[in-house]
Amino acid sequence: MATSRKSNFNDFLPLMAEKLGGDGLIGELCKGFQLLMDRDKGVITFESLKKNSALLGLQDLSDDDLKGMVKEGDFDGDGALNQMEFCVLMFRLSPELMEQSQFLLDEALHQEFNFSL
Repeated sequence: MATSRKSNFNDFLPLMAEKLGGDGLIGELCKGFQLLMDRDKGVITFESLKKNSALLGLQDLSDDDLKGMVKEGDFDGDGALNQMEFCVLMFRLSPELMEQSQFLLDEALHQEFNFSL
């Protein structure tokens, strides 16, 4: 399943990182989180992801792919993605960015969330 999800995913994060820098990229990811989250719960659920995914060009992903994304990013096991889990997942889905800039990820997360890898 991970292979099909990655093949359907247009990886714009490296370009965004280059143009925006670490802080700007994290800011844009936070905006994406806001678009996808359940307003009442403050997290991304499968339902909110399915409802709002077309806003980010993900309308072609199947329910299984969307459920897989939530499951893959859900580090605390609550069945949803908080903002930090979402940002980490977006970096993990971008192998090119991970290969190019582990330092950028660590620095941006440390600055935004006081979190280090």
